[in-house]
Amino acid sequence: MRKQIMAVSAALLLTSPAVAGGGAGVPTGNTIAAAVANNPDFSTLLSAVQAAGLTQTLSGPGPFTVFAPTNAAFAKVPADQLQALLNNPAQLRAVLLYHVVPGRVTSTQVAGLTSATTAQGGSLTVSASGGTVQINDATVTQADLAASNGIIHVIDTVLLPPS
Repeated sequence: MRKQIMAVSAALLLTSPAVAGGGAGVPTGNTIAAAVANNPDFSTLLSAVQAAGLTQTLSGPGPFTVFAPTNAAFAKVPADQLQALLNNPAQLRAVLLYHVVPGRVTSTQVAGLTSATTAQGGSLTVSASGGTVQINDATVTQADLAASNGIIHVIDTVLLPPS
C-alpha cells in the first residue's frame, strides 16, 4: 500500500499544474505552503495541495491554522479511496480546506476549544485530555510550527468532512 501511495504522490506531483505547467512550482519563503514543501514528511500533502490548486492560497497572507496530515496519515487512507479523491479536484479541495481553520490558533488556544469551524465550512470536534489533543479522530503529534501566514499542527490521520 505504501508503494501505491508513493506512486500516486509522484504521479500527482508530475501532473500538477503548478509543476507541469511551469506555474508557481515549489513555494518558497516562510509561508505554510513553503513549510509543507520543505518537510519531507508532508510530500503527499504537498502533492494534494498542488493538485487542488491551493498552493497560492496557503502562500497568501492568511492567517491560517492548518492541521497537517503526514505521509503516514495519508498511508492510512485506502489506496482506492485516496486515488478517487486525488482524481476529483473539487472534492480534494474540500477535504484539504477541512484541515484549515481561519486565523492563527496556537496549541494553547486549541486545547481550550471544543470545536472549530473550517475554511471548508464544516466543524471539527476538538478535545484535550492528559496533554493529548484530538481533532476529530486525529491526534496532534506536533504543535505550533510557526509560519509567516499562520501556524501548523501536525496530525496523524487525514480528516474527512462528514458527507
